[in-house]
Amino acid sequence: MDVREIADLGPDERAAIFDRGGGVADVLDDVREVVERVRTEGDVAVREYTREFDDVEVGNLEVTGRLEDARERVDEAVLAALERAAANVRAFHERQVPDDWREEFGEGRELGRRFRPLERVGVYVPGGAAAYPSSALMGVVPARVAGVEHVAVATPPAEELNPVTLAALDVAGADAVYQVGGAQAVGALAYGTESVGAVQKVVGPGNRWVTAAKAAVRGDVEIDFLAGPSEVLVVADDTADPDLVAADVVAQAEHDADASAAAVTDDADVAAAVAAAVEARVDDRDRAETIRAALAGDASGVFLARSMSEAVSFADEYAAEHLSIQADADEALLDRIDSAGSVFLGPWTPVAAGDYASGTNHVLPTGGLARVAGGLSVDHFLRAQTVQRCSREGLADIADVVTTLAEAEGLEAHAWSVRERFDGA
Repeated sequence: MDVREIADLGPDERAAIFDRGGGVADVLDDVREVVERVRTEGDVAVREYTREFDDVEVGNLEVTGRLEDARERVDEAVLAALERAAANVRAFHERQVPDDWREEFGEGRELGRRFRPLERVGVYVPGGAAAYPSSALMGVVPARVAGVEHVAVATPPAEELNPVTLAALDVAGADAVYQVGGAQAVGALAYGTESVGAVQKVVGPGNRWVTAAKAAVRGDVEIDFLAGPSEVLVVADDTADPDLVAADVVAQAEHDADASAAAVTDDADVAAAVAAAVEARVDDRDRAETIRAALAGDASGVFLARSMSEAVSFADEYAAEHLSIQADADEALLDRIDSAGSVFLGPWTPVAAGDYASGTNHVLPTGGLARVAGGLSVDHFLRAQTVQRCSREGLADIADVVTTLAEAEGLEAHAWSVRERFDGA
């Protein structure tokens, strides 16, 4: 693994590091065709694409009835881990639930805000190369906490669906589960088919086909955000343990060949040691081939800064999905970094803790989206409404402001609607 000096990076190298598109644009046209066929042809298109892309002949698309049986088939220790993780995720997201409120603002003006859950949402739970029961918890539990009435899940089909994923969906409280994957799953959730009920919003991570499908249906239904391949950036100083920095880099790289796994430090010895530690550990991992492919990516590597200030600026521009800070002054460094999906402070907080069991959500913005957005939360499943009531005195207090501004905008009837209340009284 090479060490690159930030000061020596050219414009093209910086663009490759900071503008991580994940290849979504490359498949968007094909995905639009898939989604449109699902919209117009329903189950027929879903089954055809399932044969073509997943090489699976599915019977019933809905497999909700298999959840309880799967729970009984899962090892007791795994089931206990799922329940403990779900409890932690639930507790963290319950803290996010906002309270309705109504207050007096001046004489005779009562203003407020109230929150109502969506009725129907769809959660995509990835499958394929690896099973992700943790994503089942991360998508379904916040929706349940928010009070969503019906939570549907789509997950890729298989000759035998992963029982741990199905058990996780049971633990999380999914209402309906469909064995449908890829772009066709997003289309089915968005528009509905004979077997799959349409939803108001689709959330959850997936590959570039899933992400492109979310882009294609956005506008007809809501989505959470466009999440691409996974990312980690570790900010380390001279006190960091290179082996632990390397552990987080390697762990994130095993997600996907397109993942980005990087570290930045202002200490040349630490940089060299991290690079060596990464190289020494890859071949021992089960998914070594995937890890090596990810580490070869343009946005992966060890970056050497001239100062910790330059490292901080690099981290803020990188806007990583996962930001690990392994440094003596981690809290002070955190205060200087605004853009990150989820932050992991100190050597005892591996990114894997947030992936599974700390309680925070692992569905996070990627590709620099953390510059403007946060991860999946209860907020994604709620509608906020403002509420107001004016007394005669309260309206009189702002009447001149309303009529003056309405007339300045050329909206005479707006001004009249206020005056009528007083002239006609």
